[in-house]
Parts: sequence; structure tokens; C-alpha cells
Amino acid sequence: MHEMSLVAGVMRILEEQAMAQDFRVVKAVFLEVGALSHADPEAMRFAFEAQKPGTIAADARLEIIESPGQAWCLDCSDPVTISRRGDPCPGCGGYKLTVTAGDDLRVRELEVE
Repeated sequence: MHEMSLVAGVMRILEEQAMAQDFRVVKAVFLEVGALSHADPEAMRFAFEAQKPGTIAADARLEIIESPGQAWCLDCSDPVTISRRGDPCPGCGGYKLTVTAGDDLRVRELEVE
């Protein structure tokens, strides 16, 4: 489960930001997970719960904001929404798609004390 290492990276970000912005407690983490990011939101929740004890996020809640996959179809010249890489264009059925959004995983916001 690579989500454990992804959450470990999130925990490092929290520690770095705590030092840079001078806070000691994280109350909430708002994490954006793109549909094309290859990260399972439920596995991210599990990994967060498993790793937060003993950290500045020990009592924090994880809010996951799921963003859709977006692509540009080169055949029909339209922006489209896709749920997985390799999916055809929902408009023309073509496979010449360039991903434009939804492949990211980022800490969007923190609620801290």
C-alpha cells in the first residue's frame, strides 16, 4: 500500500510547516486527492489514522477533497472528464487524451493552533 508512504510525506509537510509557521497542533488536514493520482482515498484515511499518534496531528481529522480527472481530447478538441487513465474520450471514443487536471495529491489547507 503506497498510501502509507504518501501519508508519511504529508506528515513531513505538517512538521515542516509547524516549524516555519510556528504552530504546535494540527486540528484538520484538507487533502486534495485527484481521481488520476493513483491514491485511494480510503487507504489514505487508514494510513493517516495509523500514522498520526505521537505527532502534531495526533487529534487531527483528515478531510479528503476528491477532484475529478480532466483531459483534453486531441481528436474532438474538447475538455473532458475521465475517471481513469486509459479511458476513452466520452464524446468521440478516441484515446488521444492529454491529462490536464486530477492527477495531483496535495495538502490544500490546514487548521492549526
